Amino acid sequence: MTQLFDFIMHIDEHLITIVNSFGPWTYAILFAMVFIETGVVIFPFLPGDSLLFAASALAANAAYNLNVWILFAVFLAAAVIGDTVNYEIGKRVGSAASTGNGWFGRLINRDKLKQAEAFFDKRGGKTIAIARFMPLIRTFAPFVSGGSRMHYGKFIHYNLLGGFLWVTMCVFGGFYFGNVTFVKEHFSLVAIGIVIISLLPMVIAAIKTRTAKATER
Repeated sequence: MTQLFDFIMHIDEHLITIVNSFGPWTYAILFAMVFIETGVVIFPFLPGDSLLFAASALAANAAYNLNVWILFAVFLAAAVIGDTVNYEIGKRVGSAASTGNGWFGRLINRDKLKQAEAFFDKRGGKTIAIARFMPLIRTFAPFVSGGSRMHYGKFIHYNLLGGFLWVTMCVFGGFYFGNVTFVKEHFSLVAIGIVIISLLPMVIAAIKTRTAKATER
């Protein structure tokens, strides 16, 4: 866990090592990292926003031989495919839960599953798109949408929209601002700031929920 924290906080330095060691294979490594973070529900703690930002900042420096447009395509493909795989995993788990078959199916609360289905029927598409910008949530949202049987056509529409907006903001934000002197010298603080900003919607939503409950009481 300490090594993971160090990787996230100093991801710019570690990426330089990866680029210098693997050259063109860096694109494949970056694809795998984003795919795993979005497509494998047990790895929500892997870096997302800061990884895209840092890699794109390196692309702005000719010394590292990274093409920002290739990075854009790689990250977009990894994000969309990752969410799609996560959706399919959730769909299979949800099917087992709805029938009660198998050990996993018996662990799932069917009432909660029905509530999730109702939620995604009403506003699930927006959740998929918005979740892209929130660490942890972006890993679980496609899994839950699949488990709640959200229509795939609706899911893929918002999957593409959210993925495009997320990758565009992170990649070109890193490309144009990642090499600003302050950002380069204080990248650890910038990485923390990115995480905090990403978590703000969750914090605000939690505060609103508690306030609403307190008002009802």
